[in-house]
Amino acid sequence: MNTDTLTGSANDLGGKLKEGVGQALGDKSLQSEGKADQLDGKLQKGFGDAKDAVEQTVRPAIDYARQFIRERPFTAATLGGVLGIAIINSLRGK
Repeated sequence: MNTDTLTGSANDLGGKLKEGVGQALGDKSLQSEGKADQLDGKLQKGFGDAKDAVEQTVRPAIDYARQFIRERPFTAATLGGVLGIAIINSLRGK
């Protein structure tokens, strides 16, 4: 869990409270501010969740690649060269 997720959850909760107070007081402006805060909080929480998902997916792949390069430097260099040539040829249209 990162700061975006926590802040988004807090903003969502604050928006719900603000909307409830606006409803109790009959203040339409306060209610709409609360709904806007909820939306902002949900968006920020979603962004934080997406960051966590990417971190959990990409980090192991990067760690694996680093370990592979450390253990087999010549194989990694050969693989990099072959991939480089393949990319260049595909860009040239061959």
